[in-house]
Amino acid sequence: MQPQLGVAASARGAEPEPAVTEEQELVQRSRDGDLAAYDELVRRFQERIYATIYHMTSNHEDANDLAQETFVKAYRALKSFKGDSSFYTWVYRIAVNKTINFLKQRKNRTHMSLNDLDFNVENDPELVALVSHNTPRRDARISELQEKLNAALQKLSEVHRMVVVMHDVQGMPHEEIGRIMGCNVGTVRSRLFYARQQLQALLSDYVKS
Repeated sequence: MQPQLGVAASARGAEPEPAVTEEQELVQRSRDGDLAAYDELVRRFQERIYATIYHMTSNHEDANDLAQETFVKAYRALKSFKGDSSFYTWVYRIAVNKTINFLKQRKNRTHMSLNDLDFNVENDPELVALVSHNTPRRDARISELQEKLNAALQKLSEVHRMVVVMHDVQGMPHEEIGRIMGCNVGTVRSRLFYARQQLQALLSDYVKS
């Protein structure tokens, strides 16, 4: 009986390891110097990384440069990637930090579409009418309001602006934003609330003037 118990215990201890995902395999191959594997990772995520940076800088050339720098830095730092998050979240965090540092040095304008901004406007009929797709007023004043939105965004700190871009433009959940920015969900929500309140106040003052 004793040998049987030993065999059973051994069987219980030999549980199968979790399957390695395709992304994890690409990361491991990249660590081993496989440039083709890293090119595949870049191909998968470069558009989303670029889009985020562009919304923050409003400059295609700057966004291209920062996106390339992000992936170069990520490749050089692959040995430090622990796999605690997805590769995309890790790279996104690098892009966020590089962009925030860039904006602190270069005060570029930010461009967002009015349709991207998902703040609460249902209690402001003037703003609802102006942003609606099916109103004659939209075509007449949309470019003027767009400029006002860009100016309002510039009055936010880089951190608050980034939260708005990640959530309202990129559609990221609060939890992922928190992991990227190194803060808890409550902080993400409060920053987003503050940013939306500031933007809505600035735009509401504009349409009521």
